[in-house]
Amino acid sequence: MIAMIQRVTNASVVVEGDAVGKIDHGLLVLLGVEKGDTDAQCKRLAEKVLAYRIFADQQGKMNLNVQQVAGDLLVISQFTLAADTKKGNRPGFSNGAEPIEAKRLYLDFSEQCRLLGCHVENGIFAADMQVTSTNDGPTTFWLQV
Repeated sequence: MIAMIQRVTNASVVVEGDAVGKIDHGLLVLLGVEKGDTDAQCKRLAEKVLAYRIFADQQGKMNLNVQQVAGDLLVISQFTLAADTKKGNRPGFSNGAEPIEAKRLYLDFSEQCRLLGCHVENGIFAADMQVTSTNDGPTTFWLQV
């Protein structure tokens, strides 16, 4: 599983003109599910995202995690993160999980984060989404388990 996380001052997702998810302060999580990803990896990635210390403490150092700063998550399914881009000019998508499994793990990831005490907003799986965010820093990390 792959999570591209961005520290944001705000983020939102719109589907067919309707806002379906919005946060003010926290993390935008673009989540990619690959073939063979497991429930254990899903849980581990949720724990890692919530524990990742990328928010500034009193001294301005990245020492605090999203929960320590009372931040929220906006989780968006992003199958293109699993793309093979090593050769040619067109990405290959054979590394991505089948849609049913990808949706299950995407929803499970969000639920794991909720169970760990974080407020989570979501996009709609497989929808054409317009995601808007203000990246704070900019601060962006690629996490993979």
